[in-house]
Amino acid sequence: MKSIAQIVCEHPFFRGLESDFCNLVCGCARNVRFNPGDYLFREGGDADHLYLIRYGQVALEMTVPGKPAVSFQTLHDGDLAGVSWILPPYHWAYDARAITLTRAIAIDAHCLRKKCDDDPVLGYEVLKRLLPILTSRLHATQMQVLDVYGAPEPPQ
Repeated sequence: MKSIAQIVCEHPFFRGLESDFCNLVCGCARNVRFNPGDYLFREGGDADHLYLIRYGQVALEMTVPGKPAVSFQTLHDGDLAGVSWILPPYHWAYDARAITLTRAIAIDAHCLRKKCDDDPVLGYEVLKRLLPILTSRLHATQMQVLDVYGAPEPPQ
């Protein structure tokens, strides 16, 4: 059975990180499990964890007034959930809900932010890895908003 350190260091988000940095991050990590329908987090709540998805599927959803939640991206094994932990005010910008049984590593955001603040090289490495994910999520959200609020079809 793999240790939590092995799992974290082999996850695509942290893969290739210097072993000293990886070991620092592992001090903030623990295993978690979500059943189908469970929320990893809800919009507006405290962004207190970063989730490394090991197994399962997670829907990222946004609330649309007067309508059911709209899924704008589905995460799978090797993906990352919970990027709102990095910037104040540290609140979730959307919901994350397990579609299937999901196993993940939860990294305590307070602990990780402190380690990044204490070691700017680690902080820069984490930011370089987060920026492409943030950009991808922004693009997915934009596409969903265009689909939901797009211009009506022209009359025939």
